[in-house]
Amino acid sequence: MMDAIYLLFGQGRELDPLQMSARAVVVFVITLLLIRISGRRSFGKRSPFDSVVVILLGATLGRAIVGASPFVPTVLASLMIVVCHRLLAWACMRSHALERLVGGVEREVYSNGAFNEREMNAALMTPADVRESVRQTMGSRSLDNVAAAILERNGEVSVIRKEQ
Repeated sequence: MMDAIYLLFGQGRELDPLQMSARAVVVFVITLLLIRISGRRSFGKRSPFDSVVVILLGATLGRAIVGASPFVPTVLASLMIVVCHRLLAWACMRSHALERLVGGVEREVYSNGAFNEREMNAALMTPADVRESVRQTMGSRSLDNVAAAILERNGEVSVIRKEQ
């Protein structure tokens, strides 16, 4: 049985194209399972906290495909990344301070016809960045109909229209 597994998946870095392809299929299925465990949040519009999972899973599982690291320990390390993400997300649900530390805060960068320089400096944003978001969101070059622009925790800018 073990001989058949070694024949199909190879061992170490000496993999032929068929073995690497077989590993890719298995890693694909494992990744789908890990994504299901991690939850939709990790792969939607994500915060830096959620992006860490995406980056680490890609880097770690890629090593399993090409044989740069042992297969089973690499998959287990990937599982631990997902478990850590879930545990930290659970802890953030119960601690507002931890949520702010891990997920960040939203910043109101424009309101009442004025840019908030303090918030823009903290977010490393310029007025041009806000205007771009207004053009993309409202299809307007003018800020006249904008009540507020808020840099959300996921990096997107929400533009709130003035009430008519």
